Amino acid sequence: MRREKIYRIINIYRGNKLGCQYQSDAPPYTGIPGYIICTLVPNAYTLPRLKAALAHEVNHNVRYQYIQWDHTVTLGELIVSEGLAENFATQLYGKELLGPWVSKTDAETLNSRIKPVLKERLHITGFDQIAPYLYGDELTKLQSSTPVGMPYCAGYACGYYLVQYYLQKTGKSIIEATITPANQILDEVREYWNETLN
Repeated sequence: MRREKIYRIINIYRGNKLGCQYQSDAPPYTGIPGYIICTLVPNAYTLPRLKAALAHEVNHNVRYQYIQWDHTVTLGELIVSEGLAENFATQLYGKELLGPWVSKTDAETLNSRIKPVLKERLHITGFDQIAPYLYGDELTKLQSSTPVGMPYCAGYACGYYLVQYYLQKTGKSIIEATITPANQILDEVREYWNETLN
């Protein structure tokens, strides 16, 4: 079993929010194995959520010690990964700290707009192709990419509920699920895509 120390790099901005408002002032990032980068605008909303946001990123760090990450990563893997990370964070710190990347999506939007589109694109690769479905049009436009008709952080919201469905169906813990390959999780929850969630 491979283990790495997890280091936290936290930048705190007191002035201009820069681009952070699109991630509700706390957009952590785990693109470097063993590191978490978090840019934070300290305020009444972000400070209580910092621990949950960091837990989300720690989950990614753990997952990618076991799951291959390379240029062949699929949208399905990233949807599952984001769902695992947010479920891990809420199991540790409670659903009241659910990230805005999930809480801003209502059941109607998830069922009617997000799931039907993402279901057909789970196999796509190439981050330039994946990102619009994962982040939604709002963030896609900020990155000067082509919008695809997805609401804010569509892949995150979809992943959160998909993983909840998986955990309830299988009885597995979030710890077990974290190191389970996405294709196994997706195979187990094929009916999720046609279920209407409330």
